[in-house]
Amino acid sequence: MNKKLKKSIGWLHLWLGLGSGLIVFIVALTGSLMVFEKEIDQFINPEFYTVTSIGTSKKSLDYCINVLEKDYSIKKISRISTFNDPARTIVISGKNKDKESQIFSMDPYTGKVLGTVLQRERFFSIVLSLHRQLLLGDVGEIITGISCLIFVFMLISGLILWWPKKIKNLKQRLSVKWSGSFKRINWDFHSTFGFYSFIFLLIISLTGLVWSFKWFEKGVYFMADGAVKKVSLKVENPTKTDPKLDHTAFYQNIYNSTDSIFPYKGNIQIRIPSDTINSIQVLKEHLDIAIPDQSSAVYFDKYTGKNIETRPYAAFSNGDKVKRLVYPIHTGSVFGYPTKIIAFLVTLFALTLPITGLIIWLGRKKKKSKV
Repeated sequence: MNKKLKKSIGWLHLWLGLGSGLIVFIVALTGSLMVFEKEIDQFINPEFYTVTSIGTSKKSLDYCINVLEKDYSIKKISRISTFNDPARTIVISGKNKDKESQIFSMDPYTGKVLGTVLQRERFFSIVLSLHRQLLLGDVGEIITGISCLIFVFMLISGLILWWPKKIKNLKQRLSVKWSGSFKRINWDFHSTFGFYSFIFLLIISLTGLVWSFKWFEKGVYFMADGAVKKVSLKVENPTKTDPKLDHTAFYQNIYNSTDSIFPYKGNIQIRIPSDTINSIQVLKEHLDIAIPDQSSAVYFDKYTGKNIETRPYAAFSNGDKVKRLVYPIHTGSVFGYPTKIIAFLVTLFALTLPITGLIIWLGRKKKKSKV
């Protein structure tokens, strides 16, 4: 490579790294936590995951919702999550009288509320907001998105700077000289482990861009489907006004219908739209498939409960299937604990990059001041 070009790349690598270092540190730290979100949350809040004892029969979903409406003043249900595991709780989200999102964990056998938390006060809600928005809303999302783009450049430029001029020097670049000076160890740690983690961090960064920029998400669909499509998995509700029908087993019937349409073993999630346009979407995850988030969907009229449309997983476009893989790939859960451990380790390493990079820069600055 041209020496002048490599010097320019090095200059950009240095100053973009210094400028985005704090953001990278925060995003990497929160990202490493989110790799084991379920495990950490289960340890902190076991009542949200496991019932005290497994009963012989379950209460209907409508019974559980009625408890929340009467005893907790829940005005509008937004999500109902049920699980195939008989020891698991039901998790229901809804708006309370103050119009705040509140999450409830309920014993499906007794209908008793085992735990509750406001969505905004949930530990991992705060972690996620930090990770995606720095707790700054839309402005923070733009900042983290730009920082993610910069980080992709940092990874590629770092690989270019790492690449030895001669093959005989490759062995030296592949190991850390632990017996060297602090300066040498810091440099080797930054560059050598940067090389080993390159492909994993690049994949994590690129999948993260799907949430940051609509143009990137559309690009994913274009590459998968060969055309840009409107990115939406929603279906418009056919009934425009509420006929005020008597619904004694409304959500339970929706659950039962979905379970019979897709008879495989799986978790079922009912998503109720907050707007007046879209229908209820019910997803059933296929637990016998090794890769997570492989769900089929059924859409129901939110006023009448009528089945509007059924979409088996096989019927989704390649773009939709790729989009469903983004989250498990991004968090490392795509192949279970082996990939989760890799994601955890490389994101922990990523948060050291701004620190070791800063130390390298300070060392050079100190050296120049002595000249």
